[in-house]
Amino acid sequence: MLQRITAYLLIFSLITANFSRFFVFAGFEMNRNYIATKLCENRNKPWMHCDGKCYFMKKIKQAEDKQASDERQSQKSLFQEVYVISSTDVKFHSSLLRVISTPYLKTVPADRPATIFRPPQLG
Repeated sequence: MLQRITAYLLIFSLITANFSRFFVFAGFEMNRNYIATKLCENRNKPWMHCDGKCYFMKKIKQAEDKQASDERQSQKSLFQEVYVISSTDVKFHSSLLRVISTPYLKTVPADRPATIFRPPQLG
């Protein structure tokens, strides 16, 4: 149950991060009349027919800047995590149970004829 809620929360956060421009546009369209009459920089100049587009462009720019700064911050944290150096000494202490000796014969290579096996001549 907790894993499912966590998965839904992560999916929702990824979707909202990727669609931030869409949410800004949807908010602008829903509140277009209020923005045009109260928040628009050119509300006193009706001949420009701005209708709140200046406010919308400012909000889009803010959303893009926030997204870019979030990406830089995440890349910075990933870069810092890569170069974390930690050393750990692991020691194993074991005792010798028994010695197994295996006898072997020391073999000497057979004599090879010198006429066949000789190094190449340079020159």
